[in-house]
Amino acid sequence: MKVWKNSKGNRIRASDKSLVYHFCIGWLLLLFVAVFLLLNLRQLLVIDWKDFNLLHAGITWTAYNSITVLIATGVCALVVFLYYRYGYDRIKRLLHRQKLARMVLENKWYEAGNTKDSGFFTDLQSRSREKIVWFPKIYYQMDNGLLHILCEITMGKYQEQLLSLEDKLESGLYCELTDKTLHDGYIEYTLLYDMIANRISIDEVIAENGGLRLMKNLVWEYDSLPHALICGGTGGGKTYFLLTIIEALLRTNADLYILDPKNADLADLGTVMRNVYHTKDDMIDCVNAFYEGMVTRSEEMKLHPNYRTGENYAYLGLAPQFLIFDEYVAFLEMLTTKESTALLSQLKKIVMLGRQAGYFLIVACQRPDAKYFGDGIRDNFNFRVGLGRMSELGYGMLFGSDVKKQFFQKRIKGRGYCDVGTSVISEFYTPLVPKGYDFLGTIGELAERRTEKKALEQSEALL
Repeated sequence: MKVWKNSKGNRIRASDKSLVYHFCIGWLLLLFVAVFLLLNLRQLLVIDWKDFNLLHAGITWTAYNSITVLIATGVCALVVFLYYRYGYDRIKRLLHRQKLARMVLENKWYEAGNTKDSGFFTDLQSRSREKIVWFPKIYYQMDNGLLHILCEITMGKYQEQLLSLEDKLESGLYCELTDKTLHDGYIEYTLLYDMIANRISIDEVIAENGGLRLMKNLVWEYDSLPHALICGGTGGGKTYFLLTIIEALLRTNADLYILDPKNADLADLGTVMRNVYHTKDDMIDCVNAFYEGMVTRSEEMKLHPNYRTGENYAYLGLAPQFLIFDEYVAFLEMLTTKESTALLSQLKKIVMLGRQAGYFLIVACQRPDAKYFGDGIRDNFNFRVGLGRMSELGYGMLFGSDVKKQFFQKRIKGRGYCDVGTSVISEFYTPLVPKGYDFLGTIGELAERRTEKKALEQSEALL
């Protein structure tokens, strides 16, 4: 921690309350004077500075001097523009440090004493002036789009406030908390700065090594944090997100099973790929077959010659299996009590036992009401996403009612919040999809290539 503080972190001080003003005025004034003197250097060199007398110097202000003032002002304006254009992160660093200083000062998280100041005239009555005698040690660092803020914990009267800064930091610095770590004597807040800048396009979504990259800084590690729960209302971008996941997984050796009870967008994939179902009986049969496949693979893995305790399906070179269930709640509403109980039982077993065998569940719905996720099944979805406009109740159902997080609504399609299994909820943007993008055609081509590849492998195995 000493290396971090001494070499990289900026100490926040009480004087930083006007940091931006002092920085701008100081450097611009210095630049203005330097340019003005440089342009008037010839006039300054002819002055006899040894016998210089301001009253009898005979210095006159000429039109040239006025032009140099305008030039110096123009240079300052140009520097401001270039600095703002190419040094925006430096400006944000100054603003962040200024906000942190004002946060401490306005909340009075410091200790001060009164000192008497008599001024220049000692015979006048002395005035009482507040002097800060203790200011909390706070360090700030911006590194690779992440903000690291360290606060010293001294077990003093402001300890509780310094241990619970996440809401103030997120809303005040317009960032998203990604980690909160307690060190020996310090609490470290790690926040992601400018989340929308980390948004990627659909062609950058890559599934490899048991993980699916969804943003520049965010990967869903489905091998270690299995099963996804995706929620969002109409127009929130949920369907496009599911199609993006399907396309990315089709580029790997994963096997996909898709259920769409409303016979809508995902059901259309049935014209270009296998294992797409929309009728009630077919969907129930698919869930049962998916469960049976998981049980069979688990038994076969133990008989594999390369099997080792603690290793998963990928160690044995097996393909992951994904069951993508759209409009999950709508489907349960179609079933009788007996049918829904049986289906929930199968899904619970998949969620509880599927990770090691490589059987993963991706469920999408508008709102994850507890009655549709009985027996704690909802707690076993390690990757959770809420897209579009959701109520506080909806966020509570998705992330847990005990989550202390301020959720803000923005009119950006594909925006929401996510939890990748770390219990830290951050802002999330689904991958960008070009207007008019042909999901059906692209997925059809990928499915056709996969079919041809499997047929070729089977023919080579027979030979």
